[in-house]
Amino acid sequence: MSTSTHPLGTREQWLAARLDLLQAEKELTRRSDAVARQRQSLPWVRIDKDYRFDTDGGSATLAELFRGRSQLIVYHFMFGTDYTAGCPSCSSIADGFDGFFVHLENHDVAFSAISHAPLAKLQAYKRRMGWTFPWASSAGSDFNADFNVWFSPEQQRDGIDYNYRREAPMAGPVAGQSMQRRGEAGPVAQIAATTGTDVATYTRDRPGMSAFVLEDGVVYHTYSTYARGLDGLWGMYQWLDRAPKGRNENGVWWRRHDEYDAADISAHACCR
Repeated sequence: MSTSTHPLGTREQWLAARLDLLQAEKELTRRSDAVARQRQSLPWVRIDKDYRFDTDGGSATLAELFRGRSQLIVYHFMFGTDYTAGCPSCSSIADGFDGFFVHLENHDVAFSAISHAPLAKLQAYKRRMGWTFPWASSAGSDFNADFNVWFSPEQQRDGIDYNYRREAPMAGPVAGQSMQRRGEAGPVAQIAATTGTDVATYTRDRPGMSAFVLEDGVVYHTYSTYARGLDGLWGMYQWLDRAPKGRNENGVWWRRHDEYDAADISAHACCR
């Protein structure tokens, strides 16, 4: 006899419930299509500042990151100047970049990750992770600050604007209310430690993505999203949402892909 606490049923009952779910999924798909059209109808904002980036090919302007395409998508990867390794959450998202960026670039859309850390740090971490996607350093430019993914200690003390809302000033050493629970033992403190930083230093950088278009030699900003707005880009969660137990999370469980080992796998096995 099954000991499952989840509702059990016949194939006929499953099919009836599945057909009900199918209607909800179709409604969600249509709503997602409508939201995409609304996203694409946002007004474009001209970029007049001369941002420069360090890339594998040398110094580049924002327009040069398009690499001959008319559109550019940027992932704001959390890798601050003081980090010793990239954010593990951003690293999990970035694990999918190599698979899709080649398709984007053959559909008139350039792609690049951009981080605040010096290029040499990014290149070393990229080699460690085995990635090939374009990754540029914005060190020395205002790019991260202007697109609300980097904040100074002074801004943290006063309260920052992230994800289109105002965050409360940090209390003591802790910053980033939308990214962590108060307290040095919280999940963000655990993640910060994996980057060689404390909570305040770690949360000075934030994740996000931005889109740009190049028309008649002029770059325009078209869209940016942050925090849970990145959920749809985090590939593993799209799969977990379709797994029998969903995200099934209890604290920070994910790691950089080279930090899992057999012990981790056996600990999560259902039969051991």
